[in-house]
Amino acid sequence: MVTAVTSFGRSGLYDWMIQRVSAVVMAAYTIFLAAFILLTPELTYEIWKGLYATLWMRVFSLITLLSIAAHAWIGLWAVLTDYLTTRLMGNKATILRVLMQMVLGLITVTYVVWGIEILWGV
Repeated sequence: MVTAVTSFGRSGLYDWMIQRVSAVVMAAYTIFLAAFILLTPELTYEIWKGLYATLWMRVFSLITLLSIAAHAWIGLWAVLTDYLTTRLMGNKATILRVLMQMVLGLITVTYVVWGIEILWGV
């Protein structure tokens, strides 16, 4: 079995499983928020702030944020390694792919840190 250095999990199976679990988490979060919005007759700032002030909602949001980051990283890694490498051959493809992975990784880490700061007020 091939293990890629730049993949998120230890193998393709772990990456596949992370993709599926993160998709379920994101779907649950989306369904919950949609139901909350639809079932709350008067959605005010105070109600919205109260929802996100609870510990369980912050944890749920944090798990969703980490799921988005993992899901995006694996998806982008797959796209970059599969499609970018097939379009360009040789060192140019490797250099461009690694550069793109570094930029997208930095953006992902920035969004996760920013999200944690928003959720927890660090």
